Amino acid sequence: MSEHHHNQAVPRGVLMGAAVIILLSLGLAAGARHAHLTAAVQPSPPALESRDIRFADRPDGAIAIIDSATGREISLVPPRSNGFIRGVLRGMFRTRKLESLGHDGWFRLARESDGRLSLLDPQTNRRIDLDSFGPTNSAAFAQLLVAGRQGAQR
Repeated sequence: MSEHHHNQAVPRGVLMGAAVIILLSLGLAAGARHAHLTAAVQPSPPALESRDIRFADRPDGAIAIIDSATGREISLVPPRSNGFIRGVLRGMFRTRKLESLGHDGWFRLARESDGRLSLLDPQTNRRIDLDSFGPTNSAAFAQLLVAGRQGAQR
């Protein structure tokens, strides 16, 4: 019968190397998080046009889009439609929930000076570049900039 030994020592160099790798990984993760937070609080470029809007769920599954300045409903996303708007909102509201913020509050939809369309949540300072999802998807939000305005121009 062979004898089984459990008293195997790990070389000190291997342990030190593992400790260095772990500390380096933690340092890099903390640095990346700090860089992300620093980037998040940088101001957006000036907007060519913007609109503050709120989103309200309807009992039938529709989403009412309300102009924050007037309180008027400017558009309605019918139930089971426009997955892009719904997906963006899920992400924005998930961030609010993680930060223990409510669903109330407005968002700023803006056409920035560089021509890009963005949605900013001023409560969390999260900004989404809507154009990065392609012209069809960003068009769903672009129409909200002028929806319900008399003689609106882009």
